[in-house]
Amino acid sequence: MSIGELLAATVPMVRTLNLEYLETTPEKAVLALPDQSEYRNHVGGPHAGAMFTLGESASGAIVLAAFGDQLSRAVPLPVTAEIAFKKIALGPVTATATLGRPVAEVVAELDAGNRPEFPVSVAIRREDGAVTGEMTVIWTLRPNS
Repeated sequence: MSIGELLAATVPMVRTLNLEYLETTPEKAVLALPDQSEYRNHVGGPHAGAMFTLGESASGAIVLAAFGDQLSRAVPLPVTAEIAFKKIALGPVTATATLGRPVAEVVAELDAGNRPEFPVSVAIRREDGAVTGEMTVIWTLRPNS
């Protein structure tokens, strides 16, 4: 089962918004939010909550791709999230997530008995490539007790 299939099966909001997993690797995750009238805002674009969910879901996908081999000893959890809306988004949008720290560095912190935190940056784009939003989600790997 791919990460996208796993998240679609276990996270109801992913199915609700019909998020599409276009690419999911430890280096980059790209998700799409189709243009759906029931999730539009007052200006006809995707609602801010839908774009937040898209961005957070992209950040979660890259975390699972990068740290899936650590799940037997730690649970990935978002700590904080911040989003900035830069331009009006209309039509379908994509979110591209990238890790802000090297995987090996985060795992070394976990190996040392610490609870590492690391940022994931997300760019949300319209079909024309314009960045409509930027998001940072700080994640942690909480060691299992």
